[in-house]
Order: sequence, then C-alpha cells, then structure tokens
Amino acid sequence: MLRCIREPPMTSTDVSPEDALSPRRRFPAGPLLLLAGAVVCLRYLLAEIARLKGGLGFPLDDSWIHLQFARNLARGRGLSYNPGHLVTGSTAPLWTALLSLLFLFPGSVIAWTKALGIALHLAGIDATRRLSRELGLSPGLAALAAGLTLATSWLVWSALSGMEIPLFILLSLWGMILHLRERRERAAPGRLPLSAGVLAVGALARPEGILLLALAFLDRLLVFAPDEGSQGPPRWRLPSLRTLLLGAAFAVCALAGPCLFYAWAGGSVLPTTWAAKGGGGAHGLWPNQRYLVNVLNLFFQPQPWMTLFAGAGAVALAARLGTPRDRSLLPALWLFGLPLAYSVLTPGPTQMLGNFGRYYFPLFPVLVILGVLGLEDSVRTLGTLLRPPLLRIALAALGLALLFAPTLVNLLRGEDFYVQNVANVQESDVAVAQWLAARVPPEAVLAVNDIGAIKYLLPNPIVDLASIATPEIRREVQRAAAAGVPWDDAMVAAVERRRPDYVVIFPSWVRGVARDPRFRPVHHLEIPNNITMGGSEIVVYDTPWTRYPLRPDGIESAPP
Repeated sequence: MLRCIREPPMTSTDVSPEDALSPRRRFPAGPLLLLAGAVVCLRYLLAEIARLKGGLGFPLDDSWIHLQFARNLARGRGLSYNPGHLVTGSTAPLWTALLSLLFLFPGSVIAWTKALGIALHLAGIDATRRLSRELGLSPGLAALAAGLTLATSWLVWSALSGMEIPLFILLSLWGMILHLRERRERAAPGRLPLSAGVLAVGALARPEGILLLALAFLDRLLVFAPDEGSQGPPRWRLPSLRTLLLGAAFAVCALAGPCLFYAWAGGSVLPTTWAAKGGGGAHGLWPNQRYLVNVLNLFFQPQPWMTLFAGAGAVALAARLGTPRDRSLLPALWLFGLPLAYSVLTPGPTQMLGNFGRYYFPLFPVLVILGVLGLEDSVRTLGTLLRPPLLRIALAALGLALLFAPTLVNLLRGEDFYVQNVANVQESDVAVAQWLAARVPPEAVLAVNDIGAIKYLLPNPIVDLASIATPEIRREVQRAAAAGVPWDDAMVAAVERRRPDYVVIFPSWVRGVARDPRFRPVHHLEIPNNITMGGSEIVVYDTPWTRYPLRPDGIESAPP
C-alpha cells in the first residue's frame, strides 16, 4: 500500500548538476538495486544451506522465541509461551502477528520466515532510495545511498535472521518519507498526518519506534519560514493544531490495543524483555560515554565513510531550515537521538545494544543517507568544475570504489560470521533439544536460560531462568538481592521453588546451579568456535525432583 503513494514532483531546487547533464533515459537504478540486494541475500542463504548440509536455521535463539509466540498465536492460544499462560515477552507484537500468518502456508515455516525477511529487506532498500529523494538528493546520489545500504552486512544478516529488524526499517523509513511530505504544508495543505500512524505501527515492531514517533512530533515544531512577501530572515511558525491532534489520534489508535493488553496481562505497558535485557529506567543523568563509543564502533566497521560524513549531513539539514530546500531534521534527530537516549538508560557500556548491536541496525539506512548528504556539496562542486566527460567518469569510478571498498570487504566477511552464528545455535540449543526429544517425555518440566529453540522444538513446559517467559523469577531474585542474598543463591532458590525435572543452562550464566551438588550433569555439549551463544558449553542437569528418568537412547518422542 505504501509503495503506491505517488512521489511529489521535483522542483527546480531539487535538480543537481549531474541531473541536468544526464540523458533523458536514466539508468534503471531501482530494479537493479533490488536485484543486487536479492543476489546478496541469496549468497548468504546458500552458504547457510551448505554449512547445515541442506538445512535452515537462525543466527540467534531469539528468532525461535518469535516463532514460538507466533505458533501459539496461530493456534488460538494468544500471546503465550507455555500454552495457557499469557505473557508480554514479545518486544515486537506486530512481527509476531505476521509470523503467525506463515503457519497457514504449506512447507517449512523457517523458509517462509526467511522469504518474508528478504522481501522486507528489499522493500527497505527501495524506501532508502525514496527517502534520499525526499531529502533532495539527486537520483544518482539516492541510488548510491541505497547501494551502500544493501551492501551493509548487518542488514543482510537481519534479512535472514528471522528477527523483526527489516520490518521496523521499512516502517520507520516510510514513516519518515510521509512525515517529510506532510511537513511541507505549503506544498500540500490539509494533508492528513498519516506518518504518525505509520510510525506508531513501527513501534509495534521495535519499541525504539516510540522515540522516533516523539521525535517526529518535535520535528513538526521546528518549522521556519519568512513572512509572506518579506525578505527578512525566516521565523518560527506554529504548526497546525489540527495536524498535531490528528497525528496524536492516529498514533493512539495504533498503540492503544497492544498497550492495554500488555498492561492487563503483564502489569506494565513495557514487555518483560525490557527488564530482562538490562533496562528498567535511567541509570544516570549523563550519557554513558563508553556505550556511545561502542555504538560508534558498530557503525564504523561496515560504513566507515558514511559514519565520518553523517555529521556533515546533519549540519546540512540544519542549515536548510527556513530555506526552499528545507526538508526535515527528523533523520538526524533519529540517528543521534537513539544512542543518546539508550546511553542514559543503559546500566553498562555493553548492555542494551542487543546481540551484536542489533538494536542499532535500523539506523544504518539513515546513517548512509546522512553520509551521502554530507558529500553532496563536494559532488556538486566537482561536477561543475570537471568538464571533460572521461575525467568525470574516471573520478566517479574512483570515488565509488573508495566508498564501497570497506563496505564490500565487510559484506564478504559478514557471510562467514552469519553462517557461524547459525551453526552455533544449531550445535547448542537445537542439538540439545533434539537430544532431549529422544529421552525426556513431554510432561517433564525444563528450567532453561535460552528458551527459543528448546521450547519451539519440544512440547515440554519450561521455566525461563532469564525471566522473559517467567517474569516472576526476576522479581523474586531482585527481592532476595535487596535483602542481601547473593544472586547465585537467589537463583538456586527460585529453581528449587519450581522443582523442574531437568535444568538446561550455560553453566557460566547460572553458576549457582552449576556448583550445587544436588544438580547432576547428565549431558554436556561443547559449542565449537562459539561467537554467538552465552557460553562455550551447554549442560543438562537432572534435579532432586526429577520425576521422569531419561529414556534409553534411540526412543524418540513425538514432535510438537
């Protein structure tokens, strides 16, 4: 639906020297960019299939968590993890709902999940190009931004990951596109603020979308224009109250239902993952500088040039305020606002980044666009000074090679990294689930600290020691810690209260259980070349309360 919205006509201020000199029939950049994006994703996918000897998997256990929520939703069990117990563990209810529809299709839901991720990724590449055009970049520079985006290794990783990242990227980019169009009220008076609704829906794909929505309302207040017929400097203009109220109404309509459900089912509009991942409120008045350095490193590795030039792009947007080229500050506010916000909320320099920094992957398209904006004046100047066509072509080729070289090198390295991620999950959580399926009856209760693949592949009820699906454990441990009980002892006490039949953990995560002689290890898996999981080994322990002894090898239980 969003792609059917017509782009506004170009104005004279949008035409760059390279546009004016280009032939009437332009290079078909859009389809070729989508084709290149599909080829890159296919390369990663084929490498995964080869590593798993024809199989498919995911690079994170979290991907299996999404599928478990989605399967229960598809079967009419609501947003539950253990059937019959509603829990607000999904940070992406919109993604969960989309995945639940895939269970209606024949064949492998894992394959359908990857196909959906690739389709959303390709749509995000197209949206990157369109947002670049809305910001006034020429078709060539917009294609450059889209090309650098599709070559970003972390975005290809995201497309195949089974995670909500491509969905959030698409919604956030289209929300910004619509916002830019609506902000030019003089060009389109009375336009409905649909962007607020799109951005609010985006917040149902990633909770960071709430900040983007708030920044969009702030950006609507940053409108400057000269008095009509006046040659004086631009003055601040109060936005239309009708527009603000309608935008707020659209946002409330999109968010009200899920927020009310979360408040009813979990006692808070925030998902249980918020506390489990290390949030819970501000941890200081000033940003955590080491955290910001980690975010900067994350951006720099795949996009060093764009990271260096993004600041110049933000300055260029600010300099255009009140001029005919005024578009919006929203992309810059989003790129710099999210790291600053999380740097205040994080309890440490490595927490609230997500696995491999995935909370920041949705910022890559905006980072690239601002980087290209920062280069725009230099490109225009060179295009004006260099008249000989061959010299211009040679310089353009050299510039493209320099810009793309580090990103392409990182893209090739990223393929091996992605495949190793998938292999690590398969050789740990998936492997231990398969081992348990042959030896443990469906009635046995499992206490685990990695709940995704183990629960999805087994029918057994689970106790979540990470407190996403069993949030009361975290509250119990926090109360005990406040009373002076060591964390390890408090966790052992929480396990003892629930009396599971088996415990499946990374010993380095739940040290109290691993050291307690009452818990006897019965199966041990080393994770070769681990770069993904929470420890280099995963161990199954029986407990003093085990009601179901392990079956002999080779007796398989029915799949869920």
